[in-house]
Amino acid sequence: MSKARAFFQLVKFRLAVTVAFSSAIGYLLGARELEWGQALLVMLGGLAVTGAANTINQIFEIDLDRQMKRTAQRPLPLGILSATEAWVFTVVLGGAGLALLALAFNPLAAALALVSLILYGFVYTPLKTISPICVAVGAIPGGLPPLIGWVAATGYLGLQGWILFGIQFMWQFPHFWAIAWVLDDDYKKAGFKMLPTPGKKDLRTAFQIMTYTLVLIPLSLLPFYFGMTGTVYPMVAAVCGVLFLMQTFYLMRTISKKAAMSIMFGSFLYLPIVQIALVLDKL
Repeated sequence: MSKARAFFQLVKFRLAVTVAFSSAIGYLLGARELEWGQALLVMLGGLAVTGAANTINQIFEIDLDRQMKRTAQRPLPLGILSATEAWVFTVVLGGAGLALLALAFNPLAAALALVSLILYGFVYTPLKTISPICVAVGAIPGGLPPLIGWVAATGYLGLQGWILFGIQFMWQFPHFWAIAWVLDDDYKKAGFKMLPTPGKKDLRTAFQIMTYTLVLIPLSLLPFYFGMTGTVYPMVAAVCGVLFLMQTFYLMRTISKKAAMSIMFGSFLYLPIVQIALVLDKL
């Protein structure tokens, strides 16, 4: 593996693009006109900051990544890159992303992105081996991208931006816990405590996944209530929410890895469909 490819892998590009995409959605919803070029700039800044946060995560977890089959072939555990090289990459990439957000948009958007980076890299990451509360902490930087995009467009922390944050924040819980259920055996090797207390793949955990998914449905309808969208979006959000919820009932009934995988993949579909519906309804 070349060093260029190794640096690219540190970013976790697919994950980073998914996160950055939601910041572009937030920008498009906050802007008076649909400025696609500016939305791409927000996405680029978000991609850089997210890539830096993902790199910090891997620096702190070098030894833990060696213990898990899923992560043992990453550049840092293999020694292709040193921790020092990864830190330099983090500073350059993160600094570039923050500078882009501050100069092309406003300092508040950059400040929120910095808070997100700090929470993910320096708070959520070490908490993963300490307490299941890490998921709630990680849901904060996970939910911030659409708010960052909204602030980049408007320059202020408005109610609509917080609604976008709330939807993505609540979505994190069934999403993360489904992943933790599927990868539980690997996570245990590294001592990660990702499933809710008491940390077992049982009916109690399945019920919590269902509960957070249930709360997500009325949250997802708030954009319509506050006049952010027309009548098409709430129908899309309601249908997607009910389908998502049905997957959690399947998990409660079967307590199976197959059902957890269904929720995991369903969560990957739910968020972009709902967010794209928001933008299209604005059109």
